[in-house]
Amino acid sequence: MTTLDQTTTVPASLLQGWDSIEFYVGNARATAGFLTAAFGFRVTAYAGPETGRNDTASYLLEQGDIRFVVTAGLTPSSPIWGHVREHGDGAQDLAFVVDDATATYESAISRGATSAREPYELTDDHGTLRLAAIGTYGETKHTFVDRSDYHGSYCPGFVTTGLPPEPRAEPVGLERIDHVVGNVETGKLDEWVAFYEDVMGFRQLRHFDEHQIATEYSALRSTVVTNDSGVTMPLNEPAKGLKRSQIQEYLDTYRGPGVQHIALGTSDIVQAIGALRSRGVRFLEANAEYFRDVRQRLAFLDLPWDALEQLGILVDHESDGHLLQLFTEPITDRPTVFIEIIQRGGATGFGEGNFKALFESIEREQDKRGNL
Repeated sequence: MTTLDQTTTVPASLLQGWDSIEFYVGNARATAGFLTAAFGFRVTAYAGPETGRNDTASYLLEQGDIRFVVTAGLTPSSPIWGHVREHGDGAQDLAFVVDDATATYESAISRGATSAREPYELTDDHGTLRLAAIGTYGETKHTFVDRSDYHGSYCPGFVTTGLPPEPRAEPVGLERIDHVVGNVETGKLDEWVAFYEDVMGFRQLRHFDEHQIATEYSALRSTVVTNDSGVTMPLNEPAKGLKRSQIQEYLDTYRGPGVQHIALGTSDIVQAIGALRSRGVRFLEANAEYFRDVRQRLAFLDLPWDALEQLGILVDHESDGHLLQLFTEPITDRPTVFIEIIQRGGATGFGEGNFKALFESIEREQDKRGNL
């Protein structure tokens, strides 16, 4: 029985931070291998037929405070197979750490959230893990995870023995989940912002309209919501333009709303991007004109400019500081989910000064695919 007053306690105030992000994929072993070899993650636990799970195979990957889970279905009747067939590989579960999964769930439901899974428990020799889940945009869900009575490595059913070896490569140094971005259909942005504000209790951090995020050909609208405990989630919708926007391409290709990209923070982006490039990760590239302009415009910043330009790292400055960022190409066969690498030098924004350069890079890739 919970003791929280559901009428006054908003779910966002109960979220302590990110627990994990689970991806539904067609081949969990291959995806785990890609994330370890390319991005420097370590496989730290596994669950599958050998551990008593006959319908799925899951690998836990960790780096810094980042925890990814990649899961594949093992039979044609698996709902994960259906999800991957419809959407391709993608991030399906954005999970948060809480003190009381049931109380958080009940608070969300009482305020209008839709249940994805009622509160349940998983138990093994390491204790009891308590969880519950609600639905959000598309088929994405939020799971509330209470680890207070569980002392295992991750979750009952996962083992830490017999894992694949780590690739011998330079460490990357990714440390945390900075933010996670979702794409929603045209006309649905305000509805989902209202969900996160009114139902979940997040506050609106920033809003960008189609005039602020636009190129010659396309535009989008974006609103950022946050709970002030490390959970920040921008939401995008397409806006009318001369050609198809990157958000519309995502919606058409993913066949609905979903997670567009995951931003991973580091305290040394030069090291991180250098290591990622040496591991074969491909990035969206700005043109030479961008670096001529930014080096002149932000010359007052004491930065390793030559290294930043050599590695293609974007730079932005705001009233509260600067940030450095770079975006990968899509990491799946469909042009959907990608990764952002970000280093914050005091700035709390999202690289508004780089929007035009970034979206022009994306449009060049769209044009290669015939999707612009």
